[in-house]
Amino acid sequence: MKNVTINNQVLPALGIGTWEMGDDPEVREEEITAIRSGLDAGLTVIDTAEMYANGHSEELVGEAIKPYQRSQIFLISKVLPQNASAHKMRQSLAASLRRLQTDYLDLYLYHWRGMIPLPETVSELQSLQDEGLIRAWGVSNFDIDDMQELWHVPNGQNCVVNEDLYNLETRGIEFSLLPWQREHHIPLIAYSPLGRGPKMGSTMMKNEAVIQVAEKHKASPYQILLAWVMQQPDVLAIPKSSSSKHLLSNLNALDIELTTEDLNILEQAYPKPDHKEPLAIY
Repeated sequence: MKNVTINNQVLPALGIGTWEMGDDPEVREEEITAIRSGLDAGLTVIDTAEMYANGHSEELVGEAIKPYQRSQIFLISKVLPQNASAHKMRQSLAASLRRLQTDYLDLYLYHWRGMIPLPETVSELQSLQDEGLIRAWGVSNFDIDDMQELWHVPNGQNCVVNEDLYNLETRGIEFSLLPWQREHHIPLIAYSPLGRGPKMGSTMMKNEAVIQVAEKHKASPYQILLAWVMQQPDVLAIPKSSSSKHLLSNLNALDIELTTEDLNILEQAYPKPDHKEPLAIY
């Protein structure tokens, strides 16, 4: 099984994403079952945020993890930019902890840059960590300029991770951000590792190169796309899976080793960018 180390914890390179989950009562039980299926299969990372479904995603996760030993789960949530101040962040964290039915987070992320001065946000994140309410903190949707600025803020180098959009067809972070993170030993959490789907213009599932590699490995295009993301060094993928069937199918990607030939085929279809691209925030 591929692994990633975050805050000195060795974790499976595949986590459970919850974006767009928790808002539809009709599929609530199915979503809870999916999360539990992943935990039962050995996944430990669950990623959520106070923004997702206006807090209902956190409530969903809180219910899903009730039967499990808390110490065996690596729980991530995020604070919105408007709540990332010394005045509001503690209240936001307290509300997230209530919804998640836990007394600490393993990782708390600043969801994206807002108007609050970065030193103020970092100072409050560090205070929450020092008090044990969070085990570590990181950022999300930061580009290279943001990370370089963060590195010069007091306690900024205590950041343990950056979470960004990353998949085979959206590779803008490879130009400068990802090399910088590797140089500074900052792992990446890759959200939307399967793309944004056909409704958002993604055609990866039907791409001939992806299908060719999938057929070689007797795998699905989804599994190949996940395997590609997880084969990158120090990257943890967090696809959203609302059904147990899809989530358990994702697990098979942990055992797929793409060859140099496979990677070259995929690279020709989706080449590495030759310039910095703007980030898309989710």
